[in-house]
Amino acid sequence: MIRMKGDKQYRISINGWIFLFILLVACRQQKEVKTLRLAHSLSMDHSVHKAMEYMAEQLAEKSEGKMRIKIYPSGQLGAERECLEMLQFGSLAMTKVSAAVMEGFAEKYKVFGLPYIFENKAQAFKVFDGEIGREILLSGEKYGLRGLDFYDAGSRSFYTKDRPITKPEDLAGLKIRVMKSNTAMNMVRAMGGSPTPISWGELYTALQSGIVDGAENNPPSLYLSHHYEVCRYYSIDEHTQVPDVLMISKVVWDKLSAQEKKWVQEAADASVPYQRKLWDVSEQEALEEVEKAGVQINYPEKEPFIREVQNMYEQYRTDTVLYPLIQKIRAVQVSL
Repeated sequence: MIRMKGDKQYRISINGWIFLFILLVACRQQKEVKTLRLAHSLSMDHSVHKAMEYMAEQLAEKSEGKMRIKIYPSGQLGAERECLEMLQFGSLAMTKVSAAVMEGFAEKYKVFGLPYIFENKAQAFKVFDGEIGREILLSGEKYGLRGLDFYDAGSRSFYTKDRPITKPEDLAGLKIRVMKSNTAMNMVRAMGGSPTPISWGELYTALQSGIVDGAENNPPSLYLSHHYEVCRYYSIDEHTQVPDVLMISKVVWDKLSAQEKKWVQEAADASVPYQRKLWDVSEQEALEEVEKAGVQINYPEKEPFIREVQNMYEQYRTDTVLYPLIQKIRAVQVSL
């Protein structure tokens, strides 16, 4: 085909028209792809990050390429609280936070920070995946934060620099780093320690410089953070089992169609058992590696620690929000 314009001549072949048509279709399809940005503070080696990659694959597959997730790991877009605030404004679609951080946004999450609230991991998973867990996940919606699922973050135990913790009295005089959670602070205080809230990114330096004498966390966190280089004692008392929470912005969620919401929830659900399997492996590997590095691991009797924190439960007897949740969780039965 030849077109004339002034003194210029333009020749466009049939192949040229086909190419232009394909290009226009491709551009239109690209515009139709909905991308959800997901940010978190963990490393790319962490089981949660790997589970999120799996979730992204699942979403792309379920939506036949119409939706995708772009992940920003390692705190690229900010710490957990900053990511939550971005979710509230809708400038970020998804994030992962500890349930302890959610305490400052939705009160019901506090129940997970109570020491020894669960009898074992099976009971915890039954709560996370059942009606109680769903109630808590949706409790943040009025604050712009909708929970999708709970990831396993193991059990938290004490690690210290100068001496092991074999009984609650060993915490006397020690400054123990905790998350910015009133429940965590009350727990350490009840056991006789001095709780000191410090952000995760600043903890290694705080341990090195003596700002704190120890911290409390799960085995993979102790290992991947290299805190074991400073803290040579790990006392596995398993005082709390605070899960990680996969969150989505309520602003973003409300803009999705019913079908898109279904795809996102199904992809998130599929990533949960995947993450939990990876977690079990990473937990065992972490314990082996820190022990190889010279960390002394001990397993103190839990009963003395349990006795020290019972008063925390008494304080909630008049709480019309949390005490019913505590009772519901204690009523959950599992067969082992």
